[in-house]
Amino acid sequence: MSTSVENRWVVIFGWTVLALVFLDELLAMTALGVWGWSSAAPWLLVWLAPLLVMLAWAAFASPKAPYGGPGVRTSVKILVFGLASLALWMTGHPTLAVSLLAFSIVVNGLAMIPSIRDLATAPA
Repeated sequence: MSTSVENRWVVIFGWTVLALVFLDELLAMTALGVWGWSSAAPWLLVWLAPLLVMLAWAAFASPKAPYGGPGVRTSVKILVFGLASLALWMTGHPTLAVSLLAFSIVVNGLAMIPSIRDLATAPA
């Protein structure tokens, strides 16, 4: 196989992984919404919990976060996906909680591969 064909497959794989990371973020927000809906103040927390996590993600964990360094970004990701999994567990969905946590570990681990990480931070 030629180098350009191999590079093409690396790019396709990289963007697939990044799409799965985005899906993982959406699943985490959904899990927090499920927890919010099952709380004592469902009409408030169903949207407030995901919103607060989205703001934290944008500030500290996104590829172009203004306050995110390597240690901060990793810590916030662990916190967000851990809380999302805990939220599912607390609402009576332990299988989904473990599945979300495993999925999060795999896709975020793959996203740390340098060639994939470079795709996420490349200028548009």
